[in-house]
Amino acid sequence: MRVMMQKLRALVFYVVGFAAAIGISIVGLLFFWAPQAFLWRLVVAISRFLVWAGDFFCNMKVEFEGTENIPEEPCVIMIKHTTTLEVYAYLPLFPQTCWVLKREIFWIPLIGWAIALFQPIAIWRSARGRAVKQVIQQGKERLADGLLVTVFPEGTRVPPGETRRYGVSGAALAAEAGVPIVPIAHNAGDFWRRREFAKRPGTIRFVIGAPISAQGRAPRETNEVVQEWIEGRMREISAHYR
Repeated sequence: MRVMMQKLRALVFYVVGFAAAIGISIVGLLFFWAPQAFLWRLVVAISRFLVWAGDFFCNMKVEFEGTENIPEEPCVIMIKHTTTLEVYAYLPLFPQTCWVLKREIFWIPLIGWAIALFQPIAIWRSARGRAVKQVIQQGKERLADGLLVTVFPEGTRVPPGETRRYGVSGAALAAEAGVPIVPIAHNAGDFWRRREFAKRPGTIRFVIGAPISAQGRAPRETNEVVQEWIEGRMREISAHYR
């Protein structure tokens, strides 16, 4: 009975969340000509709503630690990627950001089209070397415009308790642009499990680390520092790492 209730709650969460995302996407597309500040407020609004809906329907609460580490100047955000939740939950805390994402996202009707309004860096993951150059070139332009750039360094969602070698593009961009990297770890995968429809109740902890400088060392060395920090925090907050 408990599992059935969790599945039912998750179904309502998905339906309500998807309907809200479609609705806000339509509004954004209708007002595509509006200032970015207005459009970004729509993103923050849907992000807050989805976090609230996850708590209300599935009892997934979200807490943030280390908010004092959020810099005022542009930076590269590198965040652990295990679920969909971390794609939106942190957005209200930070200035406007753009994402490095796979180009196929644009094929999603309405939602993908709306995401395109926010200058994401859309790459073909199979391009590898060219994709890194694209992230550096376009990322420097976004940072110069005052945007933050979010990178999911593992390149895809990874089951909780696991990791893979971090891609070099985020560290290379930070080095080229002369901006810090802000690492974020979280245990969302403990509650929003991959390939599991039901959502588990509990408190999801997002831990925001102190900015890490990318200057004076090779990007791969910076990656090692960032990965060590993120995976170290994961071992502290995620049951799958124990």
